[in-house]
Amino acid sequence: MTVRVRFAPSPTGHLHVGGARTALFNYLFARREGGVFVLRIEDTDRERSSDEMTAAILDAIAWVGLEVDEGPYYQADGLSRHRRDVARLLDSGAAYRCFCAPGELEARREAARDRGEAFRYDGRCGRLEAGEVERRAGDGEPHAVRFRVPAGATSWADLVHGEMAVEHESLDDFVILRSDATPVYNLAVVSDDIEMRITHVLRGDDHLSNTPKQILIYRALEADVPLFGHLPMILGTDGKRLSKRHGALSVAAYRDRGILPEAMVNFLALLGWSPGDDREVMDLDELVAAFRVDRILRKSAVFDPEKLQWLNGQHISRMEASRLAARIAPALAAAAHLEPSALELESERMTAVIELAKPRARTLEELVSQAAPFFAPEVEYDEGAVARFWKRPGEAAALLRAFAGREEAVDPWDAETLERELRDIAEELEVSAGKMIHPLRVALMGIAVSPGIFEVLELMGRERSMGRIERALGFLDARAAMEEGHPA
Repeated sequence: MTVRVRFAPSPTGHLHVGGARTALFNYLFARREGGVFVLRIEDTDRERSSDEMTAAILDAIAWVGLEVDEGPYYQADGLSRHRRDVARLLDSGAAYRCFCAPGELEARREAARDRGEAFRYDGRCGRLEAGEVERRAGDGEPHAVRFRVPAGATSWADLVHGEMAVEHESLDDFVILRSDATPVYNLAVVSDDIEMRITHVLRGDDHLSNTPKQILIYRALEADVPLFGHLPMILGTDGKRLSKRHGALSVAAYRDRGILPEAMVNFLALLGWSPGDDREVMDLDELVAAFRVDRILRKSAVFDPEKLQWLNGQHISRMEASRLAARIAPALAAAAHLEPSALELESERMTAVIELAKPRARTLEELVSQAAPFFAPEVEYDEGAVARFWKRPGEAAALLRAFAGREEAVDPWDAETLERELRDIAEELEVSAGKMIHPLRVALMGIAVSPGIFEVLELMGRERSMGRIERALGFLDARAAMEEGHPA
């Protein structure tokens, strides 16, 4: 048997963490088993579905690197088949027409609430005489179609939870076709899965209540029932259902915030699954090789934004600088106030800068912010860095002048020589090396934190470094003069 799984999102919103995790687990299972990964867009909710959301979902799936083997199929295209399957269920007696009007049903619900009871449809239309049903339907009286739930229980061996069983007395005769002749989810999804020969259904725990109903429909249509596996819920760090307030965003939003697709996939895989060892940083190929359904956890997974950022930093560190350069080049050019063509002329230096900066970056945004000062025509001084390390502008200027005055002695202009010279100056001035390094970093980078200052000097080059120092001296001299003229 060839394994066939599907991911079936509804295009009523962006692809979020839960849906992306479901897509990934299906993909990993299909690849591990040499099977087929099918994409189906469940767009029968025409009022809430949109082409824009469909395009966004397809884009997000492609961004995380999940290659679709078949599809996208569209559920709305199967409407005539859905109705044929309903007709089969009517013909076999597994379903019946329900003439109860919506207002009538609502009145019964209200009465049940008043009695403190849960409302359950009593099956009255399923007991109508065949002649009356034919007459009322023939006269055009509006009606839905309900599935006739038999006595007994439905059980299945869940791939995650093990043996499961639901007593039918807890189920109503449920609607499978609305009065406007559109199918309800449980009917449409079963019809589609039969048509697409789906063998395994991996989906979230929130679908557990649908499973016994769907199994009943499979059996009534005399079709093979797929194996079901229900993935654990994803919770926030406070143990409550995941939402935006926990930092959970759409997949596209994470991309826009500088998360690598490799890190996103790695993070999603660890939400409710374990490789069986202590590995945490894994690429897609490693995940495929390690994936087993029996390693999916039953307990709820916890969404930790800090863990995602940490994993992202790990993947940035592991990635070749040339690949990172290609990904951040447009953003880096914008941050450095350069035309992309100008940055292309410095591709070799850009790769070297990224190699230096990437161990400190946890997002691509951070990588861009750390790399941009190397290429910007002028550095912008961070107010916090100025307040901290240029608090006494005269003193900071004196330290910078001491370093600038020895510039000609630095030969060659490399990290080792630069470090030796700076430490010699610090010793002569009887100050710590750090006392010189911090003001120098602000002069060169404009920020308080950066890669090693000597590597920064080497990659920035002699001419650009000295130009930055001269500009900083002008800034500091002006501020010192202002303070002298206006004492605190």
